[in-house]
Amino acid sequence: MTIIIVSCEIVITSSSFYDAEDNLIFSDTLIALQLMRTQFPKLEKVVTQPFILQSQLYSSVKDRTQVDRDLESLKKDRVLRVFKLNTGQDDHAIMFMDDYLKQMESAVRRSKGKNQDCSEVFEWFEKYVLPSKLDVSIDHLELCSLLSHGGDARDKHITLLMNAGLLTRQLIDPNMYWFSIPSIGPILKGLTQVCTSWLFYSFVQILWC
Repeated sequence: MTIIIVSCEIVITSSSFYDAEDNLIFSDTLIALQLMRTQFPKLEKVVTQPFILQSQLYSSVKDRTQVDRDLESLKKDRVLRVFKLNTGQDDHAIMFMDDYLKQMESAVRRSKGKNQDCSEVFEWFEKYVLPSKLDVSIDHLELCSLLSHGGDARDKHITLLMNAGLLTRQLIDPNMYWFSIPSIGPILKGLTQVCTSWLFYSFVQILWC
């Protein structure tokens, strides 16, 4: 693959390529995600790992059906996760798994600093829940069942996960939880106003307003 960068314009001369190191086929969807990841805005005193709005991805890649297929494949390969956003709009955030784990690590450090009791639940969550549940939500019984692989999971453990920002209880069904990204509030509003790429058959162009 050849990438030519001129000012803010990025031209990709091949729509897919194989990376032997990562064993991944890079589709238009993954290329667009990687490009938007590098353009993620940074704010002073706000440490947030990059995430991409799914609505922005749909605006960047012409074939929505292919985007959905690619996202499902990337989720199954544990490359990324998709999260329902609590913004009042039907939108989702996409985060690469390594970025999410870094964001989670920061949240866990803050939580442990406030309360050492039951902190083992974070290890259970990462080891047993995240690899097993790829959806944007999980019900209470399944969550407890997966956490119990690590130990005696109780409501206080789930409360700790919620306080850390890793889970959000659904308003319409208190027995269901959204998986969530901790501490993204300060940057989410600004990101929704950013204009991002239009990706067509043979090139990607990213414009920031």
